[in-house]
Amino acid sequence: MIKHKDHFHGSDLEKIEQIYGIKKENIISFSANVNPLGISPKLREGIKEQIDCITTYPDRDYVQLRQCIANYCSTEVENIIVGNGSTELISLFINIQQPKKALILGPTYSEYEREIALCGGKTIYYPLREENDFVLDPAHFISKLSEDIDMLIICNPNNPTGTAINVHDMRLILDACKESDIFVMVDETYVEFAENVKEISAVSLTRTYTNIAILRGTSKFFAAPGLRLGYAICSNSDLMQIMNQRKDPWSINSIAVIAGTLMFTDEDYIQETRDLIKSERDRLFKLFDESSRFKPYKPQGNFMLLKILEDGITSGDLFDRCIRQGLMIRDCSTFPYLGEKYIRICFMNPEDNTKLASLLLG
Repeated sequence: MIKHKDHFHGSDLEKIEQIYGIKKENIISFSANVNPLGISPKLREGIKEQIDCITTYPDRDYVQLRQCIANYCSTEVENIIVGNGSTELISLFINIQQPKKALILGPTYSEYEREIALCGGKTIYYPLREENDFVLDPAHFISKLSEDIDMLIICNPNNPTGTAINVHDMRLILDACKESDIFVMVDETYVEFAENVKEISAVSLTRTYTNIAILRGTSKFFAAPGLRLGYAICSNSDLMQIMNQRKDPWSINSIAVIAGTLMFTDEDYIQETRDLIKSERDRLFKLFDESSRFKPYKPQGNFMLLKILEDGITSGDLFDRCIRQGLMIRDCSTFPYLGEKYIRICFMNPEDNTKLASLLLG
């Protein structure tokens, strides 16, 4: 197992406040990857009007919420399961699959490996290569699949590299995994930020492949990490039945149910988010690409990985420099395969993005 170092997570503002003496309210987090627009206006107003929903239990089967998600994702309601954040569903899928040997595309989110270890499984990594700008070579990757692997986990777009696998290549991977009886779990936490969601999201593939489950949440795109609303899309009816049997009843509270039925239908907010992220993603990539201090890797989500090109400067140095100005970036030295020459920033509002870029490039 790869040893993961301690680090400041995007939610560790209280810890930052204590160490640096900066009030958390004065910190702009470029580390949490959360939508800078905040929550949906439709959600904000709708919750006020329907706050009395907490006086009753939610529908145990969450039919209305699942239908809203199915409409939003252009899939079938029977293929949707909801959970207390995508973290609960990641844990459930891994616990049910009980992988003895799992393959993870890395560097990536450490929670996958942790859950596999808790189930007694072993994790191996397929490293995305820096010389390929962290873009997957599907043919080489498929050549490394073997029958002793029983689970594959892919974050798409990947955190922290920002790179993505398109639908065509994902289909090739699924075909190869089907031959070796490998179950594929795809975390699409950041796919909604992509410019061409349909070219990256594997939702359409769930109609023809039963060896895939797609996980999503509302923490990042809908700026609602405290809501703890996640969902999965999978057409394997036997697996979904087991999931529903194992899952705690009423793991989604009544407010989250109402919130989901509102936010997934707020088309103006969804489009405004995509327009803002695309504009800032293009602008910041160009800024850093023209710099001699950093190498940016072409991002597909709402964040960008940067390699520090200057000698004598580490990711820890830049974290310290930025946080003292109330700007929190992600020191990527904690990710396997990256080391102390990489940082990650997410795209916030234009004014804040310009402030951070000036500090890093100035």
